[in-house]
Amino acid sequence: MTAALNPALAIAARVRARQVTAVEVARTALARAEALNPTVNAFTALLAERALAEAAAVDARIGRGEDPGPLAGVPYAAKNLFDLAGLTTLAGSKVRRDAPAATRDAFLVRQLAAAGAVCIGALNMDEFAYGFTTENTHYGPARNPHDLGRIAGGSSGGSGAAVAAGLVPLSLGTDTNGSIRVPSSLNGLFGVKPTYSRLSRHGSFPFVYALDHVGPFARGVADLAACYDALQGPDAEDPHQAPRPADLATPGLGAGLAGLRVATLGGWFGLRQSEAARQAVAAVAAGLGASTSVEWPLAEACRAAAFVITSSEGGSLHLPGLRSRLEEYEPLIQDRLLAGALLPAAWVNHAQRVRALARDQMRQVMTDWDVLVAPATPVPATPIGQETLELDGETLPLRPSMGLFTQPISGIGLPVLTVPVQRVQGVLPIGVQLIGKPWTEALLFRAAAALEAAGICVSGVAPGFAEGAV
Repeated sequence: MTAALNPALAIAARVRARQVTAVEVARTALARAEALNPTVNAFTALLAERALAEAAAVDARIGRGEDPGPLAGVPYAAKNLFDLAGLTTLAGSKVRRDAPAATRDAFLVRQLAAAGAVCIGALNMDEFAYGFTTENTHYGPARNPHDLGRIAGGSSGGSGAAVAAGLVPLSLGTDTNGSIRVPSSLNGLFGVKPTYSRLSRHGSFPFVYALDHVGPFARGVADLAACYDALQGPDAEDPHQAPRPADLATPGLGAGLAGLRVATLGGWFGLRQSEAARQAVAAVAAGLGASTSVEWPLAEACRAAAFVITSSEGGSLHLPGLRSRLEEYEPLIQDRLLAGALLPAAWVNHAQRVRALARDQMRQVMTDWDVLVAPATPVPATPIGQETLELDGETLPLRPSMGLFTQPISGIGLPVLTVPVQRVQGVLPIGVQLIGKPWTEALLFRAAAALEAAGICVSGVAPGFAEGAV
């Protein structure tokens, strides 16, 4: 087996010190991905020529005595929802196979290139980001590296699987209703869903403008923070990006838990979950010194509102394609998109009002707290093809139920950092959400770093994929 890659910042340090060239690292990453992707099915495309050219540019900068960037030579990959110049942005679909290739990289891809990172490919996903399992009919399921018979989560399943298998130390994903947080949980990774509209979405194929977020995955907090920091920046081409507060803190990892006010989120977030999820929340709560539980009464209603908004916006976006090419759409989403396109406007307007009420209520809930702790998924990764879950004596449909605890938070746009907590039966990880107020990602990084330092939340390459390091 080709050796697993080191953490991102370790790679960058070696490249900057000329202990290894960026081209050598890129070749290693490409060889490992080529060898192992048939096993995990994380990639839809490997971009060897592009990766080697980007790596050579990093080495040339170093040779000229220029700063190569904080992520110098670090390989990464992007969900195939992000434009990569010269590649068709499939968005996990068959419908877009004949679409023209992107002529320009997405904004976040350009940001990572400026930081010295090297893109080696595009990643598998649920079609049009509408799902929580990445059981893609067209391109096959992304497989969880901790157990290849289980799901990697979705819709950014390839993004999670690629990092967990050690194919890349960093990846880009998107999150509309949980599509970063669910794969982070099931693959045992750190992932961040930023404050709504903090990062530019320009050059990423849309799903639900009102709920779409973009963000990174990593196997360590420092790597995640470095990647997240590199993604920051104003983009005049994204009209949805919010103005950056003048006093905004950067993702600092110091200061530990000093002065940090933490509580667990109960009510809706304490129901319908496995014992593994309960134990994970308890471990994080204890690690952060959270002894109080608070409730958000409108959580379930906010999840329902997010369902309606998702269905309506997604259905409207795809209605022309549904009319002309219905048979080419993923069977798992055809009916949902059609039903969403037919939702009455009054229902959507009501959902938006409920969402606004829920947002205002959560602001009151968080008045005395900096971080709220909640489960990320109700269970660890389930077998590919499983259709239902048994939770608290109820039989629930599996795919939508993976978003039980992520979807309400998406509805109000709060930042969330997902942390990996434990392995169930020795192999399967599960994660917990650290939820903050708008624009307070720096506090979430502080909390995650403290949990990592305490050994409560630790990630790594999945067993069986972790031989050696480069």
